[in-house]
Amino acid sequence: MENQIANGAVKAVRASALNCIDLSSSDIHQSVSLLKQASLDCGFFYVVNHGVSEKFMDEVFAQSRRLFSLPLSEKMKLLRNKNYRGYTPSLDEHLDHENQVHGDYKEGYYIGVELPEDDPEPENKPFYGPNVWPAPDMLPGWRDSMEEYHRQCLEVAKAVARLVALALDLDIHFFDKPEMIGEAIATLRLLHYDGQISDPSNGIFGAGAHSDFGFITLLATDDVVGLQICKDKDAKPQIWEYVPPIKGAFIVNLGDMLERWSNGIFKYCTSLLVVTLVQPPNYIYAHRR
Repeated sequence: MENQIANGAVKAVRASALNCIDLSSSDIHQSVSLLKQASLDCGFFYVVNHGVSEKFMDEVFAQSRRLFSLPLSEKMKLLRNKNYRGYTPSLDEHLDHENQVHGDYKEGYYIGVELPEDDPEPENKPFYGPNVWPAPDMLPGWRDSMEEYHRQCLEVAKAVARLVALALDLDIHFFDKPEMIGEAIATLRLLHYDGQISDPSNGIFGAGAHSDFGFITLLATDDVVGLQICKDKDAKPQIWEYVPPIKGAFIVNLGDMLERWSNGIFKYCTSLLVVTLVQPPNYIYAHRR
């Protein structure tokens, strides 16, 4: 990626018009058509009526805010372990070394499929193992909420994966097989942007330009606009568009893995996060890979 970003090219002047797929619709052909169109275009779309209630999503966001409101000294006790579970502080990640002068101005928390300490899987699979959990007396009910949200997001991801299979003219359960994503590295990630106003011309971003490397990502957002996408990463200059949040919807984006699995038929595009308001956004990612 050339220094178009650092030179101030990240000036999104319009909102991106993305397809919206109703996962409760009985018209499977329409849903597959919308997904295929989005996947050929940019790899971003919305899903609604996905089975995760708005009330529960609000609860998860509230629980996320409780965690990030803890003193830094307490959060550092939950620091990410060798299996990539736990807390990551602001500036810990650096997504775009070419254009960012510092790391991302966000803090995060990784949660994966829970496995006990004596489970044999982690010996051969580096992203499997026990999670890092806050003490129950510090954040009552926090673990229960996150484990249930993780479970529900997995079901949404499976529903989207079945539409992806049909869009690729495959059997509807093609991706359910264990050797595909039936036993996925499914990561739930909480993100909080710390309020540092982005300044692209000086290399300051909430999150630098990047693509996700997995199969698909589900993104739940609050009502603060910040996510931008570039549908044509090879364009000069690059054109960046805001992705407006929709209450109760997931923003879905395809990852590098799916582009490779589809032999380049389905596309991913580059995204970044620009904080333009004093009130920073909060996001919850559910990766499935």
